[in-house]
Amino acid sequence: MRLRTLTALAGALTLSLVTGCAQGGGTGASSNTVTYWLWDANQLPAYQACAKGFEKENPGLDVRITQLGWSDYWTKLTAGFIAGTQPDVFTDHIQNFGQFADLLVLEPLDDLGIDDSAYQPGLAANWIGKDGHRYGAPKDWDTVALFYNARMTADAGLAPEELNSLSWNPEDGGTFEKAIAHLTIDRNGRRGDEPGFDRHHVKVYGLATGGGGYGDGQTQWSNFAASAGWNYLEKARWGTKYQYDSRTFQSVIKWYFGLAKKGYMPPLTDYNVQSNQQNTQIAAGKAATAFDGAWMISTYAGFKGKDIRTALTPAGPTGKRATMMNGLADSITKASKNKAGARKWVSYLASDACQKVVGRYGVVFPATPAGTEAAVAAYRKKGIDVSSFTEPVADKKRFRTFSYPIASYSADMKALMQPAMEDIYGNGKPVSSLDETNDQINLILSQ
Repeated sequence: MRLRTLTALAGALTLSLVTGCAQGGGTGASSNTVTYWLWDANQLPAYQACAKGFEKENPGLDVRITQLGWSDYWTKLTAGFIAGTQPDVFTDHIQNFGQFADLLVLEPLDDLGIDDSAYQPGLAANWIGKDGHRYGAPKDWDTVALFYNARMTADAGLAPEELNSLSWNPEDGGTFEKAIAHLTIDRNGRRGDEPGFDRHHVKVYGLATGGGGYGDGQTQWSNFAASAGWNYLEKARWGTKYQYDSRTFQSVIKWYFGLAKKGYMPPLTDYNVQSNQQNTQIAAGKAATAFDGAWMISTYAGFKGKDIRTALTPAGPTGKRATMMNGLADSITKASKNKAGARKWVSYLASDACQKVVGRYGVVFPATPAGTEAAVAAYRKKGIDVSSFTEPVADKKRFRTFSYPIASYSADMKALMQPAMEDIYGNGKPVSSLDETNDQINLILSQ
């Protein structure tokens, strides 16, 4: 069903692009206007400031920015590719890059002269398609760390230094599981590592749940799998074989979801992507810790009456700590009405001129080193320590950073992996069931 849907969408997109049925619609595009879409409301002011700087340097060009919520953003963007109402430029996510590249809706950006060395390591290379062309200009980056309620950890006798030196393994969970167990408290006040602990009636969980994690597990299990030496695909980019059938991966998943069976992490039914994510559980005092991304720093820092801090991800069996290092990019649509203006805008977005402005808002880490430095300084001014996110990028000896899986048919992978992971987490299905799911995904990739 998913494959047929993708094929139908590809056909519709091809028809719209070939027949020229894109007539502008609600894009408001013209030779003097560049339309730009993004989804993060917190970043909107920063890019409005960049637009002013751009317009000053490019008299006669006007940047029109549209901000939409995450779900609405991708729905409207996909519909826009078909109806011809797509923007000139949009904020692109690596999880959708493979799909968009396959559907030929992105404009090559080889002529922009993007230099890999001008950005944080790996960010620029991720946006090279299977055909060798560039389809995205580096925008920003993020890593994952362990957010924790400092009062709860102090009450449990866990010092910041101890939280930053945790380790784990799939056999007994190591010091990480011991810490999570000790932070868990049932309705009678017993901790998870004390006799008589009631795992069926938990008041405070040691670790918040982020759901099943789909096929990437970015803020759920990805750091554990990577620190055990596992990779999503047989090669870093544009692989053709996913490795969810790996015994290493399945041992990680069995242990990770097993934390819920022990009562240290909420059941799957407690998680809701709209109303009860990790940060919501922390804010409500229902969980002591949560793995989450750098884009959530300001959110956690804004919880009134709570001292929320961050720690490094735990070291794994390989001896290294690991975190996904994701990076967004700005892409130009193939059917853009103003490609000349769009190219100028994307070049400006990827330059220090804009990235330092974005960094000074202290909402996200821009892709250039200068932009990152500006963001670190802005966070410091707010009294926020972001070293748990920046250390993994700077210290390759102690940390492994890895990318979101880059492959074709990413939407189909997610559609198959989401129910498969939720069946293991919520319904007790054996991890070996991932063998069949992995075969299905790889069959699609072989088409």
